[in-house]
Amino acid sequence: MNTGRKDAFEGATPARWWHALDDGRIQCDLCPRDCRLHEGQRGLCFVRARTNGAMVLTTYGRSSGFCIDPIEKKPLNHFHPGSRVFSFGTAGCNLACKFCQNWDISKSREMDRLMDQASPSRIARVAAETGCKSVAFTYNDPVIFAEYAMDVADACHAAGVQTVAVTAGYMHADPRREFYAKMDAANVDLKAFTEGFYFNQTGAHLAPVLETLAYIHHETDCWLEITTLLIPGANDSTPELEALTRWVHGQLGPDVPLHFTAFHPDYRMTDVAPTPPATLRRAREIGLAQGLRHVYTGNVHDTTGGTTFCPGCQAPLIRRDWHDVTAYALDAQGACPHCGTAVAGRFGAALDVHPMGNRRIPVRMQVD
Repeated sequence: MNTGRKDAFEGATPARWWHALDDGRIQCDLCPRDCRLHEGQRGLCFVRARTNGAMVLTTYGRSSGFCIDPIEKKPLNHFHPGSRVFSFGTAGCNLACKFCQNWDISKSREMDRLMDQASPSRIARVAAETGCKSVAFTYNDPVIFAEYAMDVADACHAAGVQTVAVTAGYMHADPRREFYAKMDAANVDLKAFTEGFYFNQTGAHLAPVLETLAYIHHETDCWLEITTLLIPGANDSTPELEALTRWVHGQLGPDVPLHFTAFHPDYRMTDVAPTPPATLRRAREIGLAQGLRHVYTGNVHDTTGGTTFCPGCQAPLIRRDWHDVTAYALDAQGACPHCGTAVAGRFGAALDVHPMGNRRIPVRMQVD
């Protein structure tokens, strides 16, 4: 890899959300890290950098790969269940999670690995042509390539395709407002419910994530679901789970779906055992006891924990095994056919749902 500044920033796109400081540096205003850069330096995310006195985004139009996924992989259980989603990410991340499950992408410093290239219009066109109802910005956090994601979102909406952000929610208020105005759904990682965990395990802070969750739910039309990866001995205690689920119920209401997913040893946390299924079931029971109506388990085979139940009569309405939708009973209005209770979410007619099972289909993009 050529590490010279000119080559590293060649073809970079002008970035937004920054300002000049009195000491000659520039400050990134995208996320609460507030990276302050001298000429030639990159931010912690590695993809936002300073060149010629201005900030640039080095990964615009470049991806670590494109795939077609079931929407349940994001995970989103109440956003057009069973539908296809066209998924891609870039490289880098603005968090420093020691337990990152996608570390080969999110922690990458190898820009040369971003082999797939595509313009926003090309992504929207291929998504539509392959029968995808939505495009997901995922694998690494779209916050750090927000300019690219927002342009893709505009192209998708023009083509009748919706957009999904899979994110840690670590973002300042002004860019957050612009970003979520263009998103149709989001799954936000609420990585824990203590400041100590966020600071020590992710190098970030809890409060900005809670602000993002509240903003999305109360101030936008973006459908919201939440995921917490449960790490044994780190964020899975009963008191912490009670506090987390109590906050979700009190601040967001009972209808926001919450996913508890299983950790596997990876990156810099290989000395911790995988999450036992019993821990996921306990977390789900805690959430339900707090009054949440839709609490799921993930990364395990758990039909009960993957099923959407009617909040009125408790009838099973959408059965899942892992990411595979095995039965679908909602009517065209997204209501229970047995008692008529509406289920919160974004649903179409049953005939519009096309399950694809627990599959990921790679897509090779042609350069425009």
